[in-house]
Amino acid sequence: MGSKVVTKTDFSGITLLRRGKVRDVYEIDDKLLIVASDRMSAFDVVMDDPIPDKGSILTGISLFWFKKLESTVENHVISSSPAEYPEICRKYTAELEHRSMLVKKADPLPVECIVRGYISGSGWNEYTDTGSVCGITLPEGLRESEKLPEPIFTPSTKAEGGMHDENIDFETAVSLLGRERAEEVRRLSLKIYAFGRDLAAQKGIIVADTKFEFGIKDGKLILIDEVLTPDSSRFWPMDTYAPGGPQKSFDKQFLRDYLIQIKWPKTPPPPKLPEEIISKTREKYLDALKRLTGKGLAGESV
Repeated sequence: MGSKVVTKTDFSGITLLRRGKVRDVYEIDDKLLIVASDRMSAFDVVMDDPIPDKGSILTGISLFWFKKLESTVENHVISSSPAEYPEICRKYTAELEHRSMLVKKADPLPVECIVRGYISGSGWNEYTDTGSVCGITLPEGLRESEKLPEPIFTPSTKAEGGMHDENIDFETAVSLLGRERAEEVRRLSLKIYAFGRDLAAQKGIIVADTKFEFGIKDGKLILIDEVLTPDSSRFWPMDTYAPGGPQKSFDKQFLRDYLIQIKWPKTPPPPKLPEEIISKTREKYLDALKRLTGKGLAGESV
């Protein structure tokens, strides 16, 4: 499969519900059609330069995990085969192949469910300031990227377009979700993280932290959006892991590091990305797909 870059979709006759940083979401009756583009965002700004095949890679990884987690939690996937989509989608098969999912429409919870197994990113910043993350007091003297004694659930608010999510403590999550629902998503999030962490470890990948999204469908909690991808998680290669600073990664951290290095102010307009940065970012995403699933683009075995 060649690298056909998809930066934006425009499917005439199908209602576009929203265009996110990466995904275009369409509404078809009581279902959603989610199309993962090759757009790349960093620090909440969408780059002008796409990463070829990124949407296909993210979709492949999410589908792998949704399948693996079926016995743990129900998810929103109906099909990822355009041949099984409603008739109105057929003429767009070429753009939908390998990068789309037809899903159940659910009411998303107003909280992002983040689990951290290692101290990094905004969690590290908060820990160095306060000794805690999202109200959870952590042991003194942890080094950056160090493994935590046990994984912690650190929810955040969902920001509107362009704004930053804000870390919140569990009681704030309770005030948004109700205690029973908040406890249910905490329990499920920790369970899914532990499963993903253990399976990824067998493939040489450390899942340092990750973000889940849940929705309510017919009164029931289901897993939606993407799951355990390099866009929603920090993936580190196990063979180079060394606590005490930032880690090499399979995710967009490589791009973030480049943007920090060139002192881009993290506000639009984004800088032009060199070919080398685009191609190395693509390689890292592709490496994660191959390691986790044993398959490459378009599902061929590796």
